[in-house]
Amino acid sequence: MVGVVDAEDVRRIALSLPHTVEIDSDGFDFRVGNRGFVWSYPEYIPGRRRVIRTDIAVLFVGDEAEKQALLLSEPAVFFTTSAYDWSPLVMVRLEDIDITRLRELVTDAWHMRAPAELKVEHPLICGGGDS
Repeated sequence: MVGVVDAEDVRRIALSLPHTVEIDSDGFDFRVGNRGFVWSYPEYIPGRRRVIRTDIAVLFVGDEAEKQALLLSEPAVFFTTSAYDWSPLVMVRLEDIDITRLRELVTDAWHMRAPAELKVEHPLICGGGDS
């Protein structure tokens, strides 16, 4: 894959989605309806302070089946840690994903986290239209 995707691409894609709010952070953190859908990876290294990694995005994927499908299909792009075992989240290595795939994943994450009234108001970005 092309290594040209970065935090600014995540920011541009997320902010293009309706009613997205960026939360003040050391990296990026985007929410819709007060629910996070993509943010910078807070890496924890034992004995050290947390490091915010803007080269890795944490992405909401909906359920465990989708999480496992991504992890198994593209281990060079997607990974997880034990801290995320309890949730439908994957980490995305931005340097290993292309912009089209990133846009699809971020848009899907927005759709899964957006309140129902926003999905009705904005059907084209919610899987209701052809991409």
